[in-house]
Amino acid sequence: MLSPFVRSAVILGLMSAVGPLAIDMFLPALPTVADHLGSTAAAAQLTITAYFIAFGLAQMIYGPIADMVGRKPPVIAGLALFSAGSLVCAAAPDMAWLVGGRVLQALGGAAVMVIPRAIIRDMHTGSQATRLMALVMLIISVSPMLAPLIGSGIIAISGWRAIFAVLAVAGGLSILLTLTLQPETLKPENRVPVRFSAIVGGSLKLLRDPVFMGLTFVGGFGMASFFVFLASASFVYTGHYGLTPTGFSLAFAANALGFFSASQLAASLGEKFDAERVVSWAVSGFLGFTLLLLALVAGGFDHFVLLVGLLICANACLGLVIPTTMVMALDDHGDIAGLASSLGGMLQMLAGGILTMLAGPFFDGTPLPMVAAIALAAVLAFTAMRITGSARGRRLVAAQ
Repeated sequence: MLSPFVRSAVILGLMSAVGPLAIDMFLPALPTVADHLGSTAAAAQLTITAYFIAFGLAQMIYGPIADMVGRKPPVIAGLALFSAGSLVCAAAPDMAWLVGGRVLQALGGAAVMVIPRAIIRDMHTGSQATRLMALVMLIISVSPMLAPLIGSGIIAISGWRAIFAVLAVAGGLSILLTLTLQPETLKPENRVPVRFSAIVGGSLKLLRDPVFMGLTFVGGFGMASFFVFLASASFVYTGHYGLTPTGFSLAFAANALGFFSASQLAASLGEKFDAERVVSWAVSGFLGFTLLLLALVAGGFDHFVLLVGLLICANACLGLVIPTTMVMALDDHGDIAGLASSLGGMLQMLAGGILTMLAGPFFDGTPLPMVAAIALAAVLAFTAMRITGSARGRRLVAAQ
């Protein structure tokens, strides 16, 4: 029988997996969708970018609502909207309708990004919260490792539209899971009314906190590298390297495996060496691997195994960074955990969406633009880490 700790991780992980599924199952279909709807690769990439931006903006809605009415009602409402958006995508007659459906998906799916993090903060802090976050991410890891393969199978059997029908069903099953198995973690006496002034005041407090902002953007620029990869990899792997959709799915799973395997070490390493030090080491490793990859690709070493191998190493570093910075950013803001999770998630998704849009015009189907944008994300994450370290040092001195 599962312990309560592991049971919570399984429930939250399955609930949270809906959002990544909407991205990962669709990736093998991107070239097919562009051809089928008579559009371009850039327009197909917009279905990813639009999802990220809408996903980020919507997070500011769910956090404050979850602080007012509890965690479960907004999760259920978001999942219902996600399923509705999936059905719009399944029936989309052209690229504009598909992008619109993706926006609806994102507006709903944002609920299961924000609120599980607030639930974790309701139950735990410090290393226990990091451990639970890492377990949740381990459950979610099934999505990037298997979802592209599932998507490829669905495309082969029923076409790309069936992917969105499956996502609509997944949203409905997540609603059932939330209703029956997820307890409410925010007690009525701890709920706060949603007042515009309170949201503005809490947001200003967070925006003025250099440690919160720094940690948010360390993780955010790390996530931005994923967004660039997600928007570009299917075209690079299938178009430039000639992989089949199934081959792309396997290569994609290898990258995800590096990230999620490393994420399981985050809590224990944080306890042994201090979380801030682990983040510093991991961000430095992320920077080193991506700059090495950029130098090799720019120098003409265009080899698929080299690309995948160094991306796995870089993503393994991010497996230590992202869950740890998520927990560290919320540690000092338990009284407004929902708002902090919303604001942090929004800023991270916007950073990723903006970087992906900026990289889009340079995309030519070869690995170089993708690798250069990933390396830029690493430079920005490293810069944010150094600024955060200085801010934390000043805070510790002031507290003494």
